[in-house]
Amino acid sequence: MSNKKKNASQVLETDTGSRMSSHLLLALLTFINILNFVDRQLIASFANDIKPDLNLSNFQYSLLTGFSFILFYSIMGLFMGTLADRLHRPRLLAFGLGLWSLLTAFSGMARSFTAMLIPRMLIGVGESVATPTSLSLLSDRYNKAELGLVSAIYYLGVPLGIAASLLIAGYIGPLIGWRTCFLLIGGVGVVIALFLLFLPETPRMGLSSSSQNIEKMPFKEIISNILKLIRQYSSLRYVIIAGVMFHVMLGAAAFEQLWLVQERGFEKSDILVKSGWIAVFAGILGNLSGGILGDIWQRKTNSGRPMFLFWAFLILLPIGLMYRLSDPNAPIFWVGMFFAYFQLGLVYGPSFSTVQELSPPRYKATLIAFYILTMNLVGLGVGGTLAGILADVLFNNNVAEPYTITLIVFSVLAASGIPLLYLSGKRFFVDRVDLLNSLDK
Repeated sequence: MSNKKKNASQVLETDTGSRMSSHLLLALLTFINILNFVDRQLIASFANDIKPDLNLSNFQYSLLTGFSFILFYSIMGLFMGTLADRLHRPRLLAFGLGLWSLLTAFSGMARSFTAMLIPRMLIGVGESVATPTSLSLLSDRYNKAELGLVSAIYYLGVPLGIAASLLIAGYIGPLIGWRTCFLLIGGVGVVIALFLLFLPETPRMGLSSSSQNIEKMPFKEIISNILKLIRQYSSLRYVIIAGVMFHVMLGAAAFEQLWLVQERGFEKSDILVKSGWIAVFAGILGNLSGGILGDIWQRKTNSGRPMFLFWAFLILLPIGLMYRLSDPNAPIFWVGMFFAYFQLGLVYGPSFSTVQELSPPRYKATLIAFYILTMNLVGLGVGGTLAGILADVLFNNNVAEPYTITLIVFSVLAASGIPLLYLSGKRFFVDRVDLLNSLDK
């Protein structure tokens, strides 16, 4: 065995701990991410209860599910990403989880739009810690060939969190009410946050033992270097923009349950349960497919993982549009719902692993945080708010099926990111080699 291979093996065995401890950490962080998305989705899942209870307009509702939360979440996420590159990451994660869980409980006590708005804004501060910190930890536990699958497993938190939120609203909501559900979920998060305080830090890969305490570079300089990387590597830039466009549709999808009940005629508890179980199976399949097939694609072809997403989204686009227009009794409706949740899970493994592989070690969490900022602030935040405005305009002008039109418009907007995935995939290996050469200098 060469010295280089031997050193790499020793790093994997000693510095990153056993494979079992890495898998347990992955399971814990994935569960925390599920809690993250349960909390984030709760208002949308209980839309048909909360919207009339608090007497919300579509615009106010879109602020609660989108921009008010996303603004703080995204901006603070960039700051938290720099902290994750410098501080004890499990303790930082414990702080974030504890904060957002307490505020989730407070949200259940809201009696007006403003009373709900304030904790939802501050919840974004806590939740902004989760993904930059978690993916930074995981990238120091697993080798790069596994990052697509590892990222996909972590991002099972998205479909499973959304599914769990729907099932909570469908099964438990009618029994104890939406307010008590908020209180219970907040309590679970506080308990896990206390456990995280005792979790040891993972040594940072790619840094020598003497530089584990990362130089305290000014925040402004860190951001300047991140923007330089994005300008320099077009594959990184294109995958970030494509992720933003995909999240424009996710922002509008906050109106999904309102659409299903008010324009497709479903009973709210019944469709919550049905869509929740579809989200479980389709989401798991989508996440694992994105991670496994994206990794295989990159190993077997001369293009990066975004090229896999390009072909997948190109095939799924017509199915998504037919889903919005079809009769709920037609088979294509349920096929379309399945693939909507499948597609939701598909994107994260390939896109986040691409961002991680194009990140220098010292900027890893910050670059992940920047990707999250753009996806959420521009995609979910602006997309969701514009969807709320469009829905109100259509309602005020007595347009038939305003939610259907809104969701179709934003599906088409999201599709504009598909060509960028092609360009990102084509450039990935060139940019990756250039980055590795720059690190060796």
